[in-house]
Amino acid sequence: MLAKVNACAVIGLDGIIVDVEVDLAPGFTPPIVIVGLPDASVQESKERVQSAIRNTGLEYPRKRVRVNLAPASVRKGGPAYDLPIALGILLANRQLPPDCLKESLVMGELSLDGSVRHARGVLPMAAVARQEGYKRIFVPAVDAPEAALIPDLEIIPVDSLAALCLHLTSQKPIPPQPHLDVSDTISAVVQTDFGEIKGQEHVKRALEVAAAGGHNIMMIGPPGSGKTLLARALPSIMPRLTIEEALDVTRIYSITDMLPPDVPLIRTRPFRAPHHTISHAGLVGGGNQPHPGEISLAHRGVLFLDELPEFGQRVLEVLRQPIEDKVVTISRAQGSLTFPANFQLIAAMNPCPCGYYGDPVKPCTCSSTTVTKYQKRISGPLLDRIDIYIEVPRVEYEKLSDQRLGESSEKVRGRVEEARIRQRTRFSQNGFSSNADMRPADVRHYCVLDDTGNNLMRAAMNQYQLSARAYHRILKLARTIADLVGTEAITPQHVAEALQYRPRLTTY
Repeated sequence: MLAKVNACAVIGLDGIIVDVEVDLAPGFTPPIVIVGLPDASVQESKERVQSAIRNTGLEYPRKRVRVNLAPASVRKGGPAYDLPIALGILLANRQLPPDCLKESLVMGELSLDGSVRHARGVLPMAAVARQEGYKRIFVPAVDAPEAALIPDLEIIPVDSLAALCLHLTSQKPIPPQPHLDVSDTISAVVQTDFGEIKGQEHVKRALEVAAAGGHNIMMIGPPGSGKTLLARALPSIMPRLTIEEALDVTRIYSITDMLPPDVPLIRTRPFRAPHHTISHAGLVGGGNQPHPGEISLAHRGVLFLDELPEFGQRVLEVLRQPIEDKVVTISRAQGSLTFPANFQLIAAMNPCPCGYYGDPVKPCTCSSTTVTKYQKRISGPLLDRIDIYIEVPRVEYEKLSDQRLGESSEKVRGRVEEARIRQRTRFSQNGFSSNADMRPADVRHYCVLDDTGNNLMRAAMNQYQLSARAYHRILKLARTIADLVGTEAITPQHVAEALQYRPRLTTY
């Protein structure tokens, strides 16, 4: 007596179809054997499945049960195979119609009483089910809204094994989950509005330029000057997520089991702010079975590194490749996995250990050697990948006590989105959508200066001894500033503003 149920495994960010084959043979020792490279959580399915079937009022066969998870070359993990194994046993024992799961995919964890619990990675599983031509998918009821994001697929929400058996025997059909329409424009959710931030107008301008061109930014200032508040306000002025971007972000959070139960689709740009004690594996991803790290959780959003010099040097150096390539590849003996990492880096730091180097009010207590050593914790190659450096001074009392509100995030976001539209139109044939992603050949083509602008850049190169990368970085910023005002030509005024965002650290 042999039965087969289709399930799914998640490897990296992609789903892989798994055939759950169940065979009943004479004998009862051992009662159930699971093969096919299962991990400990899958092996524990034996106890959950037996108890769930019995507590549901169904008959558990008094025979030897062999379960094979194919292909055997793929490691199986997690409790989502409970429901497919239970259904396979019931099919092999002739308690369910033989063709009741034809063209269907099944997933779900079983409780001992037979109820079906949440499973992680439902979105990529549903996506691969549609891709492979399955017509329906049986998922835990709490995960049905997430699976309903995938069109042209019948979603059956399952509360318990008993309810599913009644559905499969046509005694009490379960209504399918309505498809979730995501064709509407995703509205922006503002958590920290620019209008609520007092003072720091030049920093807000730098953040607007960063958001408009996708540039990385470093904020340097004394404690309490508002660096963290400004960083948290950045997502409110970034362009709203497109449907494709929202699904991309939701897939990552579904895989990592960080998707809130009442939020089937993430509609706001991620903002991740890991503590400086994080390991490099926690930042870029890793583990025996590689999982996404903070930089992948910040995909399509903001990665905020506060107190940048306090991060371990090894942790910071692993950021260099993802910043350039927008992906991170993790290699293990079993193979390599690639996770997306298209984030915008926002870093903040004090100018010295005490935090008051260069402050006009409170004197710095650090020696020049201490200041230099502190700032050299950040390597030159990493600093060279940051486009904008801005000083964040202390806010004066008059500005803090002023009851008037500044320009709202909605108005700033309007200018940013218009600039991004110009960039997408300009780079429609280049494979990228923001000025920060331009290559040297693109800079030469799209960042042409007039004679006055060339003379200004020549003087800046000689005076500040700028590198070739710094030269291209300034031109990219000038291109973004021109896009914000809606002009195709880059004027000397745009170049002059871009030059203001060069590094001012004492050691670089």
